[in-house]
Amino acid sequence: MEKWTYIILAILAVYILISAMLFFFQDYFLFKPEKLSKDFQFYYDNQEIEEYNVETRDGATINGLRFKSKEPKGVVFYLKGNSKSIKGWGKFAVDFTRHGYDVIMVDYRGFGKSTGRRTQKAIKRDMQVVYNKIKEKVAEKYIILYGRSMGSGFAAKLASMNNPRMLILDAPYYSLSKVAKKYIPFMPLSLLIKFPMPTYKWLKYVNCPIHIIHGTDDRLIPYKTSVKLSKIRPELTKLYTVIGGGHKDLNNFESYHEMLEKIVTSRPNKVNLEGSSIHVKHSSKRANAKA
Repeated sequence: MEKWTYIILAILAVYILISAMLFFFQDYFLFKPEKLSKDFQFYYDNQEIEEYNVETRDGATINGLRFKSKEPKGVVFYLKGNSKSIKGWGKFAVDFTRHGYDVIMVDYRGFGKSTGRRTQKAIKRDMQVVYNKIKEKVAEKYIILYGRSMGSGFAAKLASMNNPRMLILDAPYYSLSKVAKKYIPFMPLSLLIKFPMPTYKWLKYVNCPIHIIHGTDDRLIPYKTSVKLSKIRPELTKLYTVIGGGHKDLNNFESYHEMLEKIVTSRPNKVNLEGSSIHVKHSSKRANAKA
């Protein structure tokens, strides 16, 4: 009996140790930041940029870039993924400036030149501060929120608290807790995870058009995730499928750029369903058939 007691205690000790490691080191698993020196100079071919810093109430600095178009139709606030810095992510701004939109891109705390202790609450607050700065110069009806992977959660949260023209989610997750549970299903993640990022909860309160883009071969965040998310506000949501697209390569597909152009250049129009088959019901009965 003592042998089994020791085995159970050993298993329990290992379980507690793994739980503690997940709690204290999850930041290193979730985020892969690239840090830049304060004097680093950003440069992009054929792109006009302006660098700025936003000071937060707790003393942190959020560094960002504005990519300028010649005659801007509006602004895309681009919330990037969980790796690198805007040094590398900036190359994607051209997908919007070519359509006449300025792009605002920032580094989260601890990324690039941005400083401050990184928590979910702090990042949400930082993104709202940046959004407020944009609102000072641009009416919300001209602001597009674009969230890529990790950034999709923060973009959904911003859209739920504001009134942008539209929300675009690129390879979004249902919640980070759900993603983590896929890999470590035996851990009490509801108690351990510091960045649960419940995108599905925030989408319930979004009132602008929602466009979701996802690749069918995404192995990190499965395509079915976006199918589930699209059902939360179906009356506002359109799902765009990139056949064969993975998690990091959607920009290599012509179909992705066709979808993006359609999204950002079109105006939402109410479809006239009068005279359509929307309420026609199929029946297996032959009540109306002629004898």
